[in-house]
Amino acid sequence: MLSPTSTDVIRATLPVVGAAISDITTLFYRKMFDAHPELERDLFNRGNQKQGEQQKALAGAIAAFAALQLEPDQARVDLILSRIANKHASLGIEPSQYAIVHTHLFAAIVEVLGDAVTPEVAAAWDEVYWLMAETLIAMEAGLYASAGVAAGDVWRDVRVRERRHESADTVSFVLTSLDGSPLPSFAPGQYLSVAVHLPDGARQIRQYSLSSAPSRGDWRISVKRAGEVSNFLYHNVFEDDVVTVSTPFGDLVLQEDDAPLLLVSAGIGCTPMIGMLSHLADTADSRPISVLHADRSASSHAHRAELTELVERLPFAVMHRWYEDLGARRPEGSLREGRADLGEVTIAPGTRAYLCGPLPFMLGMREALLAKDVPAENIHYEVFGPDSWSATV
Repeated sequence: MLSPTSTDVIRATLPVVGAAISDITTLFYRKMFDAHPELERDLFNRGNQKQGEQQKALAGAIAAFAALQLEPDQARVDLILSRIANKHASLGIEPSQYAIVHTHLFAAIVEVLGDAVTPEVAAAWDEVYWLMAETLIAMEAGLYASAGVAAGDVWRDVRVRERRHESADTVSFVLTSLDGSPLPSFAPGQYLSVAVHLPDGARQIRQYSLSSAPSRGDWRISVKRAGEVSNFLYHNVFEDDVVTVSTPFGDLVLQEDDAPLLLVSAGIGCTPMIGMLSHLADTADSRPISVLHADRSASSHAHRAELTELVERLPFAVMHRWYEDLGARRPEGSLREGRADLGEVTIAPGTRAYLCGPLPFMLGMREALLAKDVPAENIHYEVFGPDSWSATV
């Protein structure tokens, strides 16, 4: 909790800092990468940096966290920081790196805001930063401890046992340990990071949802041919190759209760849902489950046959599919043409909804669920890439 003095200063200066936060975060990254080029080359997603997505996500998180110190909402704080902490853990972030961020973030604040940064203002925002940082450090320590690894020591080499095409532009990789022992379990819906060394010498890291059940002793990820790292994996990784991955992390996980489930996905966002459904089928789950998926066409729908088979294994599961282009098919039963429409779906009372797909798709689905009286706290989601959503909902 902020001190009373800092609370007053933050309340007075938040509008000014908030208005300049995008300029601050952009300058911050430039300063940090100038001083530590290895971070840009080997840790941060340079595609997101180029598009401004990482800057936008950081700006939103800082502004939201500061605002929540003035009007406390612990659930919102936990949501924002849990997602950041899990992403940090999957990257192997260590406590010492927060000091690097602090140095360059505050240099950027001073440069952008100039004389407005009095000693009192600097002290108050310093307190906000370290409150946020120390909370994240504690969360990440808990995640590392739960995973049975030392802080930052999340990487291991695994072997590709199987490579399989799941659609025209998506392949899955089944990963096993080098010595044949079972890989650690994980929670359905979690992801891992994959680190690759690209031809230009950069080490780039991306996250991929685990698309298999946790009880099988191996890990499976599905990679759509889009973006720098995914294209590299698609074109260069084959059976018996060795890749470097992190321990699984992520907070989009099935809750341990018997609430009805609604799994909503679009495109490659089906992957965490496939992992959840595999677990539910393996454990003979008997709760009501509605599975909704939207895609461009049947040929672009990754894991299409597997999704159908998993739904058929669950006694009270139903599936709804929307394809923008049905081709020679006709709408029938659960298959519809066009964009996903929750108006056509019955939502059971007490439903927990899990969303994954492009951000505009998820925002639309969330609004539709809220309109159907699904409580906001029952709507869970996964964002592939920087999370600019959690700070705004």
